[in-house]
Amino acid sequence: MPPLDLRLHTSRSIKVAMDPMTSAVAVLTAMITPAVLISACGSMILSTSSRLGRVVDRVRGLSDKLDELFGKDADETKDRQAIIFAQLDKLTSRARILQRAMVTFYLATGMFVATSVAIGVVAFVPNRSNYNMVPVVVGLLGACFLFYGSMLLIFEARLALSTIHAEMDFIWRQTTRAAPAEVVEQYKPHFVHFRARK
Repeated sequence: MPPLDLRLHTSRSIKVAMDPMTSAVAVLTAMITPAVLISACGSMILSTSSRLGRVVDRVRGLSDKLDELFGKDADETKDRQAIIFAQLDKLTSRARILQRAMVTFYLATGMFVATSVAIGVVAFVPNRSNYNMVPVVVGLLGACFLFYGSMLLIFEARLALSTIHAEMDFIWRQTTRAAPAEVVEQYKPHFVHFRARK
């Protein structure tokens, strides 16, 4: 059996060899933590980009429809032109909101990546107790950007819903002029389940 001094020396050597490895694993684990929020930002960017693409396609479709209406009688197409202009106004606002939301999500992603880098850098900086708050502050800024972008998407969704309501109202008015009265009365209770009739 080895002497006590030799066993103590061996135990200390093993601890010294394991401490750097343990510290490195702890730093890497902390650096991976923001990856969840980075993934969330990526999902929001993809969703926002898809919504912006649909808005652009819708604007182009309405523009083509407006070109077709210009060659017809103004009295017959007045209502249709009015609803198209109203939709184009709201679609313009939606596009601006979505663009701002995308920029916000890109900033949030950059902040969370910077948080991971800051965690790794601070772990090896001398007197790191003076810099421990840097990753926390950067991470909080990223979270604020993510929250702001989410609020913008809520506003955009409400604006999209108002656009759908306006289009449904116009289609209903057009339908009531052409459909038989008994059909209109039969389906009238199903109109505007969710809001007051104007």
